[in-house]
Order: sequence, then C-alpha cells, then structure tokens
Amino acid sequence: MGPVILFAVLFVGTHLLMSHPLREPLVQRLGPRGFTAAYSAVSFATFIPLVFARRSASSENWLWQPSPGLWDGAALLMLFASILLAGSFVKNPAMETMTNPSAPIPSPHGVFRITRHPMMWSFAIWGVVHLAVHPQPSAMVVALAILSLALVGAAGQDAKKEKLLGDRWAEWEAKTSYLPFGRGLAGPGWPALVGGLLIFLAATWLHPIPVGIWRWIG
Repeated sequence: MGPVILFAVLFVGTHLLMSHPLREPLVQRLGPRGFTAAYSAVSFATFIPLVFARRSASSENWLWQPSPGLWDGAALLMLFASILLAGSFVKNPAMETMTNPSAPIPSPHGVFRITRHPMMWSFAIWGVVHLAVHPQPSAMVVALAILSLALVGAAGQDAKKEKLLGDRWAEWEAKTSYLPFGRGLAGPGWPALVGGLLIFLAATWLHPIPVGIWRWIG
C-alpha cells in the first residue's frame, strides 16, 4: 500500500500544482510547447509507477462483495460517464479558450447543459463506481485519487478561467452548473449519446473482468 499511496499523492499533487499555481510561471519559462512536454512527462512519471504499484497489490482481499444490483447501477453510471466524456469534446469552451482566450464562448449546449465540467465529472463518476464495485484497498486509493483530482481540478479550472477571461467566464458560469443537473434536467444531445454508447461498449468489452452488457450476456 505504501507505494500506491505515495504515487497517488504524487500523481494528484503534481497535476494540481502544474495545472494551477505553477502553470503560468512554467509557461513563461518553458513556452507553451515546453510546458506541455514537461506536464506530459511528469504525468507519465507518476501515473505509470502508480499502475505498477497497484498491480503488485492485486492479491489483496475484497472488503465486500458487490451485489448484482450494485453492478447494474455501476454499469448505468458508467454509461452516463461515457456520454459526458464523449460530449466534452464537442465545442468545449475550456479547451477552445485555452489556446485562444478571445475565442467566443457559445451558449450551453449538449452535455454542457448538464454540467460545465463533463470531462471531469466523467472521471469523478469512474472513481465513485470503482470505489463501490472494486473494494480492494489499493484499488480504492487509485479511485480516490482520480475522484479528488477530477473534482478539485474542476473547481480550480473555474478559478483559473475567471482570472483569465473575467466576466466572460462568469457569464458562462451563471448559465451552467458545476454539479450535474444543478440547473435542472437536460438532454446531452445525439453526438454525446452515440459517442458515449460506443465508448461504453468498447471500454466494458476491454475491461479485465466482464462488466456492463458483457456481464449481463455472460
């Protein structure tokens, strides 16, 4: 457990530091491309050891056995997470204003009517699901790391965008919600639905153990 906790803390900590307080000085020192290369290198340098540390602890006992109903609920949540992930690539204002701060911010559309952080919430839901259905201590540490990074990172992104874009991002925040469905029910749109279903089917098919519809078929 020691190495898993160590690399989980390093993975989350370096991501948050380089994404927020250290981002601007590093970009000024290294340039945009240099920063991207450094960010990627640090990410791999902390995530890959985390994966290997987790695999070395795979003989741990499970703290409880998930019920069939819990597996079914987890599958539905992961389908929702897949839809959020797919939709996050469709005209994402956070991505477009990252390279061009003057880029127009469109009215909320697709999954952004559900939450302004669809990608982060897809990762957060992944973390919640794996806490519930994969209750091995080391696996739960990894899930908690992803969950905390997603939620804290989303809040940090808002703060960073408020500083960079000012009233333009404040107006976007006023029309959207940090929490999913915080401004009422909304549909994700067809691109997100189709893309999310494909991601869900592929990810569950590649999963180490049968999950989703593959568990039901089996």
